[in-house]
This record gives sequence, C-alpha cells and structure tokens, in this order.
Amino acid sequence: MTEIHPSAVVHPGAELGERVSIGPFAVIGAHVRLGEGTSVGPHAVIEGWTEVGRDCQISPGVVIGAPPQDLKYKGFRSFVRIGDRNIIREYVTIHRSTQEEGATIIGHDNFLMAYTHIAHDCRIGNHVVIVNYTGLSGHVEVEDRAFISGHIAIHQFVRIGFLAMISGGSRVGKDVPPFMLAEGNPMQIRGLNTVGMQRNQIPAPVRLQLKQAFKLLYRSNLNTSQALQRIKAEIPMSAEVQRLVTFIENSSRGIYR
Repeated sequence: MTEIHPSAVVHPGAELGERVSIGPFAVIGAHVRLGEGTSVGPHAVIEGWTEVGRDCQISPGVVIGAPPQDLKYKGFRSFVRIGDRNIIREYVTIHRSTQEEGATIIGHDNFLMAYTHIAHDCRIGNHVVIVNYTGLSGHVEVEDRAFISGHIAIHQFVRIGFLAMISGGSRVGKDVPPFMLAEGNPMQIRGLNTVGMQRNQIPAPVRLQLKQAFKLLYRSNLNTSQALQRIKAEIPMSAEVQRLVTFIENSSRGIYR
C-alpha cells in the first residue's frame, strides 16, 4: 500500500509503484516515476523527468532531477535514471543531463552517503560506494564496485575503473584504472586494491597477473604504450587483465602514472 504523508506535495502526473512511501513535506514532480517499495524521506525533492527503481531509500533533504548547473542548459527535457536498491543519504544532489533527451544514470545497489553531488551526465555503475562530501563534475563515469572516499573532487569527464579505491581528500583530474588504490593531491597510484579483489573472489592466479601488469605500468620506467605492449606480450589475457588494458586504451584524459 502506498503511503503519502498529508503534508507531502505529489503532482497528479507522478507515477508511484506499490508500497511507495513519501514523508512529510516531500515534493514529487509531474514527470517523476517511483518504483515499487521505494521510500522518500521528509523534505526531499524529486523533480524533472526522473525515474527511480524499486526498493530505493531516499533520505531527508535529497534533491534529484534538478536542472544541471550548466549555462548551456535551456530547459529542454532531460533525465535522471536510477536503478534498484540504491541508498541515497541526506542532502545528496543528483542533476539531470545537460543534453536534450540525455540522461544522468545510476545503476543498482549503490550507496551514496550524505552531501554527495552527482552532476549532469554522470554514469554510475553498480555496487558503488561514494562517501560524504564528494563531488562528481559533469560526465564522470564510475565503473562497478568502485569505492570513492570522502571530501574528493572529481574533474569533468574523468573515469574511475572497476574495483578502484580512492582515498579521502584527493583531487582527481585523470582516469583511475581498474583495481587500483589511488590517493593524494596531486593524485598518485599507490598499489592494487588487493583486499577488494579478494572480497570479490578474483582468483589468486588472476591477482598475480594483475600484480605483474601493475609492475609493468608503475614500477618499470616504461611509458604507457610500452607497458601495454609488454602486458599484452607477457601476461595471460584474463578477463580482468583485458579490462585493465581496454580501460587504459580508451582513456581520453590519460591515466595516473
């Protein structure tokens, strides 16, 4: 059964699934769709063309679907699309795309802690954790199972790779490859996320392959192109090693070395 507090403002055009709950003084706009079992806390605002999946927890003061902070935006239709089972804590802000019919996209099972900002056209994968006060500028991409600590500033168009982990207080201006531990201002790659790989059941032989790839990239005095050539020639191309190689080859901003 859907539960709407008497003080909430829900536009008649909004679409609410079964078991949705909406708290006091929340505002739900005309084009919003909320999936089954999703809860919206007090004073949250969900506007624009926003789609939220099933069983999401949206905390007090959250703002989703507001216009992008971009002077090029002229009020046309654009979207925020959020998957299932996301936990979105207090005062998180998620802005819709700055491109007509474009979308800011968040996958499934993510944990966005308080005061996180997700700017226009970002793409967040699945099982991502973003800690308090971190800001993602426009067009940032975060792959599955990345862990981004608190008080981090991430530049536009940066990519954060699968199972990468970034230490708190860092400034991120280039791409962070998959499986890496990154920290600092200026940012440096400190090592491999070995604990994360073990928790995600990456087999020991594959972890060894990634360790060999890391040494070629970061401990061999080779440039990036030379290191990639050596990796392809000398290391078995498991799916994980291929993921690392492809990520680096597709980097437009360059990776941290």
